[in-house]
This record gives sequence, C-alpha cells and structure tokens, in this order.
Amino acid sequence: MSLPTTTFHFILYFAKQQWIKFTALILSFVIWAISDAFFPYFLKQIVNTIQYYHGERAGIYAAISGVLLLLVLFWVVAEIVMRLQGVLQIYTFPRFRANIRETVFNYTLSHSHEYFSSHFSGNIAKKLADLAISCQAIIEIICLQFMTAGTGAIIVLVMMWLVNPLFAAILAIWLCLHVGLITLFFRYGNHLSEIHSNAVSLLSGKVVDTFTNMFTVRSFARNRYEAQYLRHFQDDEINKAKKAMWVVEVMRVGLGLSGLFLVFSMVFSLLYGWVHHWVTLGDFTQILMQSFWLLGWLWYISFQITQLAREMGTVENALSLIKKSHDLVDKASAHPIAAKQGKICFDSVSFTYQKNQHVFEDLNITIAAGEKVGLVGFSGAGKSTFVNLILRFYDLQSGHIFIDDEDIANVTQDSLRLRIAMIPQDPSLFHRSLMENIRYGRLEATDAEVIYASKLAHCHEFIEKSSEGYQTLVGERGLKLSGGQRQRIAIARAILKNAPILILDEATSSLDSITEKMIQESLHRLMQGRTTLVVAHRLSTLADMDRILVFHQGKIIEQGTKESLLSFKGHFAMLWNMQTNGFLPDDGETP
Repeated sequence: MSLPTTTFHFILYFAKQQWIKFTALILSFVIWAISDAFFPYFLKQIVNTIQYYHGERAGIYAAISGVLLLLVLFWVVAEIVMRLQGVLQIYTFPRFRANIRETVFNYTLSHSHEYFSSHFSGNIAKKLADLAISCQAIIEIICLQFMTAGTGAIIVLVMMWLVNPLFAAILAIWLCLHVGLITLFFRYGNHLSEIHSNAVSLLSGKVVDTFTNMFTVRSFARNRYEAQYLRHFQDDEINKAKKAMWVVEVMRVGLGLSGLFLVFSMVFSLLYGWVHHWVTLGDFTQILMQSFWLLGWLWYISFQITQLAREMGTVENALSLIKKSHDLVDKASAHPIAAKQGKICFDSVSFTYQKNQHVFEDLNITIAAGEKVGLVGFSGAGKSTFVNLILRFYDLQSGHIFIDDEDIANVTQDSLRLRIAMIPQDPSLFHRSLMENIRYGRLEATDAEVIYASKLAHCHEFIEKSSEGYQTLVGERGLKLSGGQRQRIAIARAILKNAPILILDEATSSLDSITEKMIQESLHRLMQGRTTLVVAHRLSTLADMDRILVFHQGKIIEQGTKESLLSFKGHFAMLWNMQTNGFLPDDGETP
C-alpha cells in the first residue's frame, strides 16, 4: 500500500474518502463568511437612510424595515448553517481521525523486525496519536480561519470597489503585503516547527523508555540520574521551541505595522472623500467596519499561523512512519504456505546484518519433518539469527530457505508465521486479560480450548486463584505476573496455536524445578509429531533431542546426538564441560 508522504496530499487522501461531507462542511464556512461580510453593508444602508430621512421620525421604522428584514434573514441563515456545520463535524472528523489511525497503524505494523528494534515504541505511538489530531487541526484552521477570511476578503474587495476603486486598491495592496509577510515567515517557521516536533517526540520516547524500565531504575536507585539524563533532551526541546516562537513574534511585528498602514490609509481616504462629498456617512461606516472586520480576521490568522506551523511540523514528523518503505514485503505472486509436515531446509544461505555484521555464509542444513533439534553455542554464534531467518524477520543476501519444499520468500509472511509456534525465553504479554493473552495463539479458540491448553501448560491453577480468574488483567508486558507465570502463559499460547513447527528459546529457564518437570512433560507431548527447534543455554535440557546443531561464528561445526557429540570430544564436549550450574557462560572464556 502506497500512501502520500507530504502533509497536504496526505490530508487530501483521507478527506476524499468523505468528500461529500467535507464539501458540505466547506460550503457552510463559505456561506457563513458571506453572511458575516455583508453586515457592514446593511449598517451602511441604515445609516444613509437615517441621514437622508426628512419625514416624521416615527416613520423611520418603516423606512429601514426592508434592510432590517434582510439583516434578520442573513442572521437566521448564518445560524442555521453554523448548527449544520456543527452536526457535520460530529459525523466527519471522528471517522476522519479513525481512518488515519487505522491506515497508518496497519502500515506501521508491516515494518520489519529491525525497524521496531531501532525505534522507541513510545515515540512511534506518540507520532501515531498526534498525526490524526494534527491533521484535523490543520483542516479546521484552513477551512474555518483561512477560507472564511479569504471569502470575506473577496466580498469586501468587491463591495469597496462599488463604493470607490480607491478603497479596493488600498485593501488589495495591504492584502498582498500581509499575505506576503505570512508566507515568508510561515515557510521558515514550519521548518523550525518540524524540528521542534521531532525534539518533542524524542523526549517523549525517552520518558516512555524510562517508565518501561522502572524496575531497573528502582533497583539501581537511579531516579536522580534519569532526571539528569532527560534534562539534556528537555533543554534541546526548549531551545528549539524558542527558535520557532521567535520567528512568530518577529512576524507579528511586521503584521502589526501593516495593519497600521491599512487603518490610517482608509481613515485618511474616507475623510478626504467626505470633505469632497463623494463619501457618505454610510460609506464611512461600511468601509471602516469591513476594514476592521478583515483586519481582525487576518490578525487572528497570524496567531493561527503559529498553530498551523506547529501542527504541520507534527504531521511532517509523524509521516516518517510511512516515508520509510517496508524492508520486508510479500511478492505480488506470494501465496499462503501449506507447511503441514514442517520440514526445514537451508540451501546455500548467506546472511549479513545491515551493519555489515556477517553471520552465515553458504549455510546448508536440512531438518526433517517431526525432528527434534537442539541449537547450542555461545552468544552471538548464530542461533537466534537461525530462528529469525526461519520466521523471515529478515531477507537473505543469497540462498533459499524451504519449508516443506516451499521457498519462504515466495509465500506470505503471515501464513508462514501462523505455521510456527514460538516460545521465547522472556515472553512479553499484552495488558489484557489472561484469557485474551492465551487465545492470541488461535483467535477462534473457544473458552474450553483455552482452559485445556492452560491445564497442559500448568497455568490453570494460578489463574483460578487470580482475582478475576481468566479475566484478570496482567499489566503492561505482563509485569503483574512472575517470570515463571508469564512463561507458562506463553507455553499455553503455543499449545493452543497447534502449529507444525515449534521453536523453544530456553522455554523453561524461568521456572522452578518442580514446575519445570511438569512443563517438560507437557512440552514433550507438544513436540510429538512436530518439527521442534530448541535454543538451549542449559545443555541438560537437550537429552531428548534427535539431533543437536553446534553453532560457532556463524557455522554449524558439529551435529549429532548428545552422546555422539560427547564421545567426539569436540566443541560440544567443551561446552558441556564449561557449563556453570547447568548454563553456558556468555563467551568462549573458561569460567
């Protein structure tokens, strides 16, 4: 999906989805502006009628009754239009914002694993939230303020021309001067506002990052350090805000001087015309009222320019979410993968991270359907990358990965990942109910199926003891639960998913020994008939594996059963002997 990446094109893209409502909304602003601009003309007619009336004073009511009737009619029409305008906004703007949020959210979800690893989640969320609100604010400013003032300016110019072309000429000169100043400062101010908006988003991301790691902050008593750390970003935001605001203040000085030019020019011209008998008191009233009315509108707009520049800067900053193209995309011919057996084959696979971090070169390995395979090696040896490539979190530089003889580069990403159940070492849960978190493995599962999976994962017992049972909320990232409880929820979710390929990343490391024994029994049942990959840091958990792959510096240097590898007395045997309390050390140094 391709979305416009410039502010006005982006807004127009979503406005066109409700073009009838937005057209009616714009017309309502125009009608209101026309009505408002005509009131000085009615006052002119009343003043002139009174000035030249020579009959009985009581008859003045009849003399001005026609003008008063028109004035009331315009007033009533304007009120009706304004109320309709309010109703239109109720049925237009909420849907407008929702369409923006939904579309950009879906686009952002399709970014690669690398994208989310490199950006603050709080920063992304703020941009998404600000985008829809700022787009609405821009429409309101342009339609309500700019369009109203523009329509009024055209009407006033015509009406002044009919009085005398001199007044229209003065107004036209002033409008050019005024609009020129606004345009000049707006371009520069918009640039500074975008820079400021980016500073605000960065600061927000830093704040969210601190709150997300609150346990670490408290554990190390780093409240004061975090406040000092954020002060740098706060000072940066302040400095950029000052620069943007100074531009506006300088602009307002120029606009103030241009407004002074308009008032004195009009007053002098009116007095000159009155002295020479070609300006009436009614003309005096109309010209001055329309001048001050227009001056007030445009002066108010000069204040709105600040808001418009800020909102446009926010939108430009938020559009970075869609300006970056997707790193991983399905081919046009991509189809859902079948993957009923779960055979995995790496064919001459080479892979390098974007930062030139070489991992695999010409890797060839086949994992049979239903085979249980352990993956071992020091941190950075390539185990996690091996798993991530199967999930297609990254594209290969060369080679192919086949699942049941289908190249995963030729199938849809969603269908691929639906056929793989992953239990990470440190699972993260949604701030939703326990029922929702487990059902995430298979959304159409019944409550009974969720409970059955929970019993197999041995989490039904603690769920039943929770305050609201399966409807208990687990907190952000599941922090209301212990590490072992989160692990069991993740296992229940994988059991419910019932995928032909199962990946375990030290899935029982957060469990106590008694619970681990029960979970291992459930996992053994879960592994039956499934292709299983077990990333292991505790080598004792690999006893029941059909085969063990030993990774070292991006290569599989040994493979075989645990017994054959130990008897070989190679790298695996060294790892086995290096275990500390059952776990491997982080690097190749002996403990």
